Amino acid sequence: MFNASRIISVRPDRTRLVILVKEPVPGTVKTRLAKELGTIDATKWYRNECRKTINRLARDPRWDTYLAVSPDKAGMSSRAWTMQIPRIAQGSGHLGSRLKQVFRQMLPGSTIIIGSDIPGIKASQIATTAKAMQKYDAYLGPSPDGGFWLIGHTGRRSLSSKALENVRWSTEFAMDDTINSLGQFSVGIGEVMSDVDTLADLYNNPHTRL
Repeated sequence: MFNASRIISVRPDRTRLVILVKEPVPGTVKTRLAKELGTIDATKWYRNECRKTINRLARDPRWDTYLAVSPDKAGMSSRAWTMQIPRIAQGSGHLGSRLKQVFRQMLPGSTIIIGSDIPGIKASQIATTAKAMQKYDAYLGPSPDGGFWLIGHTGRRSLSSKALENVRWSTEFAMDDTINSLGQFSVGIGEVMSDVDTLADLYNNPHTRL
């Protein structure tokens, strides 16, 4: 069983890949999808997609993988994720607050954070990002809806108190607001990928199936 109080040791010479996961409890995950698909089926889809993402990316030797879990206590001791991957707590607050907490736990060095609901994501895309982001302070992988599926921070410059604040999350302004919040950071833009929030997203994504 995982202990939320344990100390995470990071290697500054290695890229860290952090996958955001939420305890797959019906009614708490994929709520927009659940309204159309049903709560149980939406939860099953999310759990299966998380496992596929973890299995596809976590064993790659080119980076060190961590799971950032939510809720903190339940996630740290969860049996939903069978691979013995180091876990950290996302913490509380809005998405920006939680992303900053994850980045700070991963210092020093470069960290890439992704969601767990991006069908078709490949290890090659993470490798490309890890290389490309070294030219910048931060890096974003855009989504067609105006958000982003990936955010990276090289750690060379500290995130300010204004970073990732006043962002209109879950809107078409999320990525632009995020870039604005980073101030003088140089920001690289990567490949467009789609996550799944609605039934239309599920049907339109070539990498998904029920």
